[in-house]
Amino acid sequence: MSVAKPDDALRVYGVDLASRLMVGTSMYNSPAILADAVRASGCEIVTVSLRREAGGTRAGQSFWDLVKSLNVRVLPNTAGCRSVQEAVTTAHMAREIFETDWVKLEVIGDDDTLQPDVFGLVEAARILAGEGFRVFPYTTEDLIVGQKLIEAGCEVLMPWGAPIGSGRGLNNPYGLKSMRAHFPGVPLVVDAGLGAPSQAAAAMEMGYDAILLNTAIAKAGDAVAMAHAFKLATQAGREAFLADPMSPRDMAAPSTPVLGRAFT
Repeated sequence: MSVAKPDDALRVYGVDLASRLMVGTSMYNSPAILADAVRASGCEIVTVSLRREAGGTRAGQSFWDLVKSLNVRVLPNTAGCRSVQEAVTTAHMAREIFETDWVKLEVIGDDDTLQPDVFGLVEAARILAGEGFRVFPYTTEDLIVGQKLIEAGCEVLMPWGAPIGSGRGLNNPYGLKSMRAHFPGVPLVVDAGLGAPSQAAAAMEMGYDAILLNTAIAKAGDAVAMAHAFKLATQAGREAFLADPMSPRDMAAPSTPVLGRAFT
């Protein structure tokens, strides 16, 4: 499996994406701000909750019309689902409403941290992949869980940076680096917990393939400006990774050659 084509497009489930930023669609102050923020982000994928779509009501239809007008790919999610059955049922409903077999799979195991129930996640992923869904699993940085998800049929992994909506950034850089090294050919997306563009850049510099976030943009003082900032940070982090950054040193090293220096 190739993470990127020679032109550096990100390939997921046979689709090439120029943008490596994915954006959520909840909690914005207005539909207009949402639309402007999505455009400013340059993203090609937005996540949509079935609950947010409101099941075909007038309010839901208005939101769905807005999303379709943005000319982006929709990634429905099973946000808030606490069981395998609930997640699978929600995915089926989302496929019917949004007419896509892509699904961001969430099975939440803890109300305080919103940490994934990794056992239920693997089971739900196996069921949905067997039914033809293209599963994007919201998971932890646990390597064994990641392997089980791949064996279940997932072709992408989405480990959290920190708890959803916390803005804490990359809580476990060592674990995230280990996951990147352990799955060199699998597209990896840092999903949840980022609060600032610098954190997105740091994840991309580790070699992660994309960033997915919502709260950091939607709840910023200027959501549109923040969306653009995350776009630039994601691009900068990717370019820095490809440029092969220098390794850190314990001691100073002069940047100016000492040869030819005047001595007294």
